[in-house]
Amino acid sequence: MWREEDNKLKARFIFKDFISAFSFMASVALAAEKMDHHPNWFNSWNIVEIELCTHSAGNTITDKDKNLAEKISAIYLTYHRE
Repeated sequence: MWREEDNKLKARFIFKDFISAFSFMASVALAAEKMDHHPNWFNSWNIVEIELCTHSAGNTITDKDKNLAEKISAIYLTYHRE
C-alpha cells in the first residue's frame, strides 16, 4: 500500500463513494492531530492520496511518518471490512 518516493511515504486509497472517502479523511485527521503529525493529501471524489514526510527533519521519512502510515492503514481497513 505505502511506497517510498521522493523522500516521502505515499499511498492511494480508493473508496466506494465520496462520503466514505471524506469519512476516512476525518478519521485520519483526528488520528494525525492526536499524534501531532499531519499529512499532505488530495481528495477527488472516491480517491484519497496521502504523502508523509517530516518537515522538521529536513523533509525526510522518520518514525513519525511510519507510525502515522500504520495508523492510516488500520483506519483504511475499517472502511473495507465486508
